[in-house]
Amino acid sequence: MLKIKVCGMRESQNILALAELQPDFMGFIFYEKSARFTGDILDKKTLRSLPQNIKKTGVFVNEKLEKIVGICKEYDLDFIQLHGNETIEFCRKLKNEGLKIIKVFSVDNSFDFAETTPFETFIDYFLFDTKADGGYGGHGKTFDWQILDNYAGEKPFLLAGGISLENLEDLKNIRNKNFAGIDVNSKFEISPANKNMEALIELFEKIRI
Repeated sequence: MLKIKVCGMRESQNILALAELQPDFMGFIFYEKSARFTGDILDKKTLRSLPQNIKKTGVFVNEKLEKIVGICKEYDLDFIQLHGNETIEFCRKLKNEGLKIIKVFSVDNSFDFAETTPFETFIDYFLFDTKADGGYGGHGKTFDWQILDNYAGEKPFLLAGGISLENLEDLKNIRNKNFAGIDVNSKFEISPANKNMEALIELFEKIRI
């Protein structure tokens, strides 16, 4: 069964409603330029009340190591997601801090999946998102999922970028043995960081049948 990560959470009421669906990962964006930046809104008590099986994931973009470690402790995070140009050495240092890591790669038809290989020792999951012009993240757009056949690594990966209720059936065509789950965000929102719970309920029902 595919794992489900819902990213870009911020409001306590929305977070608690999502928790009832039991996602595998819940993502919180600590990147100030994002429309879903947690800012001062994210409530530490709410996060600490979440069940242990929901992995709280902090999303960072080219952030300083000390700040990442501090935020992980402050919000009791289980995973960090690195969405920038973080190096192998940077991942190694974070791993030595005892952190679990999701490393994001932006993918298009020319992407060489061999770029991921040197990172395998230091990360727990890869996340493949759509390469987009400007900023970080896929901006709600998909890439050609057939090229995931070219990934020959050993680490499991999550898929992001434009996943919606309309294209869920296409996920069944992904045959890579390390395809572990999906990461959804903008296609399930009423407004930035405010998730549409009815749409998410339908998503969970379809993925977990």
